[in-house]
Amino acid sequence: MSSSRLIAAAALCALSGCGFSPLYGDNSGAPVAQQLDEVEVANIPERTGQLLRESLQAQLQAAGAPDVQLYLLNVTYGIAGQGEGTQQDTSVTRERFVATAAWSLSPIGNPGQKLASGQASTEDALNIIDEQYFAQDLETNTINRQLANQIAQQITTQVAVYFKSHG
Repeated sequence: MSSSRLIAAAALCALSGCGFSPLYGDNSGAPVAQQLDEVEVANIPERTGQLLRESLQAQLQAAGAPDVQLYLLNVTYGIAGQGEGTQQDTSVTRERFVATAAWSLSPIGNPGQKLASGQASTEDALNIIDEQYFAQDLETNTINRQLANQIAQQITTQVAVYFKSHG
């Protein structure tokens, strides 16, 4: 047996002794994946919000079409751009995008009762070179989609942790 396999086996044995269990495993009730499937994502304004909502729906409802939706996920989302590099003529050569989201989970029919809430953030950057507007617009759309996917992944993990810890 190679040394890397021996180390991996030892690490797995150590994890099993500390009470480690997979996030999407059974939690003496409905599996987390099934609970995630029961989350409806509220509308998020603007095009970047639509991208985030689509990504959240794809990640939350990975188990398939839900039979019933019991929870409502409300998200406030925004992306800020900031120029970083400049040339001698003061034109920007690099732009950093910072995406932030605040979310809350509540039972459907009782939006005032917050079960869980949290925040997510990520960033990405774009080099601005002398290219046509269409190419820059395409790159910006790609970054917006990547930011939405990263934020959705963070929110999905946070909601899954809530379900795992609260059954």
